[in-house]
Amino acid sequence: MTFGSPTPAAVNAPLLDDFSLEMTGKDIRALEESAATIPPGTRVNVTFLGTEAPAVRLAAARTARSLGFVPVPHISARRLGSRREFEEFLAALRADGACDDVFVVGGDPASPRGPYPDALSLIGSGLLERYGVRRAGVSGYPEGHPAIPEPVLWSALRDKDRALAARGLDGDVITQFGFDAHAVLTWIAEVRGHGITLPVRVGVPGPAGVRRLMSYATRFGVGTSTSIAKKYGLSLTNLMGTAGPDRFLRTLADGYQPELHGEVKIHFYTFGGLGATSRWVAAFRKESLA
Repeated sequence: MTFGSPTPAAVNAPLLDDFSLEMTGKDIRALEESAATIPPGTRVNVTFLGTEAPAVRLAAARTARSLGFVPVPHISARRLGSRREFEEFLAALRADGACDDVFVVGGDPASPRGPYPDALSLIGSGLLERYGVRRAGVSGYPEGHPAIPEPVLWSALRDKDRALAARGLDGDVITQFGFDAHAVLTWIAEVRGHGITLPVRVGVPGPAGVRRLMSYATRFGVGTSTSIAKKYGLSLTNLMGTAGPDRFLRTLADGYQPELHGEVKIHFYTFGGLGATSRWVAAFRKESLA
């Protein structure tokens, strides 16, 4: 993979300050091995996979905290079977000192397994602040969602923004990943046009194999037209190759206007592995600041 030469915009834009990473419960060892390459205080999101027990997610959050990072446990609304299950998870997070920041999302199941159909219902429950949560992240979809109409997405984002404010909770928006930086910037400007001032963390895939990136793109409805792929650096004729987000980040930095887009940061999805992503980010930041 190539890192390229940073443009002046990439050097001056604060997009890579306070970036965040994502991990699963199985990434504990990788996080420990990569800790030296990750800035202290980095936000580390812990996913809520249906294949991982709560104890595994809690162990990941504890590890992130013990290494000097800020754990951001995910809570999947439709995977929760009951209010009791929700409270038990929050109580465990509080006991571990890992409850300040969470990320709430509807989740993959088509039907809720309990009383919570979406992220808004988690926020509206009042349980987050009761158990010490101070910030709750929510999802954003710059290229839409394959199963949710766009008007519904906008309504949901506005409702979550208002609900967070009503509950006295800080928040941010973490976007689905994509390969088109211009589409992301246009969407963020629309977010601000809707009166939503929450910080936006732009979802970016860490370096990974092209085949894997294309597979995730298909799964999540992310555009991969020939022109978009070429701009990003994806070779559709060499699926065995790898690609990093250096071109995407420089394009994003070049088009970023604080007065229009507000507070914007980067969130790295670790499709190619937590270790590979953290090393890539460290090298790219060093080169960009050189």
